[in-house]
Amino acid sequence: MRGEPSCPKCGGRVRAPGLFADSWQCDVHGAVYPLQPVVPPSVEALTVVVRRAQVPVWMPWPLPIGWLYTGVLCAGDDRSGGRATALACSGPSPLGGVGELILIAEELGVGLGARYAGIDGPDPGPYVNVEKPPQAKVLAAGRPTPLWLVSGTPDDRAVFAGEAMGMWLWAVVWPEQSGLLMYDELVLTDLRDAGAEMELVPCGALSPRLLSPEPEG
Repeated sequence: MRGEPSCPKCGGRVRAPGLFADSWQCDVHGAVYPLQPVVPPSVEALTVVVRRAQVPVWMPWPLPIGWLYTGVLCAGDDRSGGRATALACSGPSPLGGVGELILIAEELGVGLGARYAGIDGPDPGPYVNVEKPPQAKVLAAGRPTPLWLVSGTPDDRAVFAGEAMGMWLWAVVWPEQSGLLMYDELVLTDLRDAGAEMELVPCGALSPRLLSPEPEG
């Protein structure tokens, strides 16, 4: 995924707008918002994504103890702005070992969240039962936000989805047992509102999950 834009829904190659199309095109999914190449985690790279974003850039803030920011992705170009963002954090899992969390905010139909969830997209609707009580709640930009467990996902992860600020909010956690993290009512900040506090974000090594969310093997 490094070096050139790709399809947010499948990770495949995309063609830039040209004579016959005014949007980026994937051979499988048609018109898409291009997923920009991954860059190593840094406050500077994060700032670029935050300035471009037309959707929230969610981060647990304060981060859980021992957790670090480990990368960010954006789907969209200079003309459209960021129509989907994915931010990764890594740290101690509640049950031991290392846990990883990717938070995705996106407009309807972009399909980035479904790719990280490991389900057929583009949206979570068919995979959540909103008739039942939500399995988790977060505080997103100061508002209590219910999240439902997403069904049909690979066994190596736990996936929650809901709506925040009129956009889809996905929380994808590896390994599956680290989903316990979501039951602690995480406080999520939209980094577009963070200001100078972004200089304090602790950075770790790039999350391999951000590069390749597909199950191993």
